[in-house]
Amino acid sequence: MNIPVKWLKDYVDINIPAKELGDRLTLSGSKVEEVITSEDEIKNVITGKIVEIAPHPDAEKLVVCQVNIGEEELTQIVTGAKNMKEGDIVPVAVHGSTLPGGVKIKKGKLRGIVSNGMMCSEEELGIGGEEAAEGLLILSGDTPIGKDIKEVLGLNNAVIEFEITSNRPDCLSVVGMARETGATLGVPYKMPETNYISTCKENINDVLKVEIRDDLCRRYVARGVKNVKIAPSPAWMQERLMESGVRPINNIVDITNFVMLELGQPMHAFDSREITSNSIIIERGKENEKFVTLDEVERDIDSNVLCIKDGERTVALAGIMGGLNSEVKEDTSSIIFECANFDGTNIRLSSKKLGLRTEASGKFEKDLDPNLVQIAIDRACNLINELNAGEVMEGTIDVYPSSLKETTMEVSSLWVNKFLGTNISKEDMKKYLDRLELKTTIKEENLIIQVPTFRSDIVIKEDVAEEIARIYGYNNIPTTLIKSNSQRGGKSHKQNLQDITVEVLIGSGLNQSISYSFVSPKVFDKVLISKDSPLRNTVKIKNPLGEDYSIMRTTTIPSMMEALGRNYSRSNEEARLFEIGKIYLPNEKENELPEEINFLTIGMYGGVDYLDLKGILENIVEALGIKGVSYKRESENPSYHPGKTAKVYIGEKLLGTLGEIHPDLSDNYEVEERCYVAEINLDVLYKNSNINKKYIPLPKYPAVTRDMAMIVDDEVLVQDIEEIIVKQGGKMVESFKLFDVYKGKQIPEGKKSIAYSIVYRVENKTLTDDEVNKVHDKIVRTLENRLGANLR
Repeated sequence: MNIPVKWLKDYVDINIPAKELGDRLTLSGSKVEEVITSEDEIKNVITGKIVEIAPHPDAEKLVVCQVNIGEEELTQIVTGAKNMKEGDIVPVAVHGSTLPGGVKIKKGKLRGIVSNGMMCSEEELGIGGEEAAEGLLILSGDTPIGKDIKEVLGLNNAVIEFEITSNRPDCLSVVGMARETGATLGVPYKMPETNYISTCKENINDVLKVEIRDDLCRRYVARGVKNVKIAPSPAWMQERLMESGVRPINNIVDITNFVMLELGQPMHAFDSREITSNSIIIERGKENEKFVTLDEVERDIDSNVLCIKDGERTVALAGIMGGLNSEVKEDTSSIIFECANFDGTNIRLSSKKLGLRTEASGKFEKDLDPNLVQIAIDRACNLINELNAGEVMEGTIDVYPSSLKETTMEVSSLWVNKFLGTNISKEDMKKYLDRLELKTTIKEENLIIQVPTFRSDIVIKEDVAEEIARIYGYNNIPTTLIKSNSQRGGKSHKQNLQDITVEVLIGSGLNQSISYSFVSPKVFDKVLISKDSPLRNTVKIKNPLGEDYSIMRTTTIPSMMEALGRNYSRSNEEARLFEIGKIYLPNEKENELPEEINFLTIGMYGGVDYLDLKGILENIVEALGIKGVSYKRESENPSYHPGKTAKVYIGEKLLGTLGEIHPDLSDNYEVEERCYVAEINLDVLYKNSNINKKYIPLPKYPAVTRDMAMIVDDEVLVQDIEEIIVKQGGKMVESFKLFDVYKGKQIPEGKKSIAYSIVYRVENKTLTDDEVNKVHDKIVRTLENRLGANLR
């Protein structure tokens, strides 16, 4: 909900900046999403008068306009708008101007004709909301030329966007937030003027009857206005509406919208001529009934939708939108003001069913206070007097079957202090509650509170304590530790995952190593990192031990290769190492701590190959219950052998890199054996882990095993073969195992032989040969068609 600060100031004295006001309101419990200042977005947009309109010589849908932007200065603008004419005054975004959303306007050519900017619509200026009119915004004929549009439209005002929770419908209005503002700042607020004069002696009770036939309508109030003069509403009202995102239409419709925004109570105005039965009936619609709403859309309604009817004819959807058949027109001379209260749940369900959610339905579905109806209709009649828009008839029709009354609560001030951990005097508690119109008296140590009907959220004593706390200031409540006589220790979830990882690594024959996190800048050249690599952007140590320890590492390869090199220099024929450590990436903001990422690094040489390294990673993945791991060839990483390296992914998320270290890099560390290294992001690994074990009973029915050997191109990945087995085998494939990869004399050059053993089983029966053969043949055919495989 957007509320202009200027409008708030009509009801409460605000003498602090808008952003400070937003902060204060947030601390008192009103969630401020954003403080919007349109003047920060709109720059160099001025008013201009269209002097001449000529057709574009090379585009039927474009016209060329000569626009006076002040002091007889003419500028040429090409536009496709159709709603303007010569003499109109419009907003003009000249060369170098800025519009909401950061849109920059520059001069250019449209189909060969120079355009020095653009003329703006409501939407382009960020006003009018979803109901913004199409075409250019046509300003009043007496608008001065060459003036800043923010000054002309009053856009210099800040607007605060609130997120109002569903339990606070009293805050869905300017007055509601003025009440909260006054309570927060400790200053009084005032209600808008609601007194009015009935200048028409005719009584509405003599010409109209109202009947409520369903308890979904809790109150219905109607008043009449004669001798209506349909005209534009005054500038101040239009300004308030536009700042709140509502498009001005005419004085009568604008009054209903103004009251809805001001007080939070939706209203509607009917053309009296269209209420031909002289009676309004509130009841449910008929099954399969068709009804055209004000937006000119025909809608299907049923017996669950509450309707406002002129006798038997529907004229409005209660609490949602009026009908096209009773709208206020330019020649309307008599209207009926409707102000009612409806069941919030029904309004929510009906608007969802119809696919029609309006400003009114959004308020009604929160269950508004029925007693607000009288205030709202009085305010509307007051504005009729003020705008001289008509003559208010005498009398009021008010059908209120079960009136809602204030409730009384008694709460101990001692309990409130104990509950909050504060030491607030009962006099101060009364002062805070009185600010919120929770009229309070003190009886010994107890607070006797009159809860008004608009505060339906205050039901229990904890609600009262919350009101006191938020006005007192959450920031003023001291922080205390939870008191407990017992202590319980234990490892965190992350520590448990790390224990499992270390256990798997040690079980795979590796030894843990530890190295420094600070390294020398020279290591990037040793591990063949390119000069423009982001890895060279490091965190520098202000007081290093020396050049060899002057930066924080951004890769763990140098540390692991140094450990492997040290083992090789000690004549160790093989080494199997792993390290769990961190890399440090500098923060883009100065003086901010670097980003620390946990990495697992595995390094091996001597009697091992790529598949040994991959197998260790697969052991970890299995132990941590991770699914969806895939491998993709990697040839761009300069530290690794371009033909024997892969990137590892979990879904679409990069997990790390593993493969054979580039021979030149091994030479730099004086290791003459082939080295294999894996760099695994532990943060990604642990985030996708699932160590909750789910056990299943032993199978009741036997399995069927099929072996399959095929010849494929050397470039075909085992991963691609396994994906086809899983997808085509479906639930019938229990497991499969790669048991042979062969290349030799019997195999053509550029080919390899791959052999799998596939186990088929289902849990509810014994599979027949025909059933297994059908699925097995499907797998074979897919391998032949997609990968060019040939069975041996």
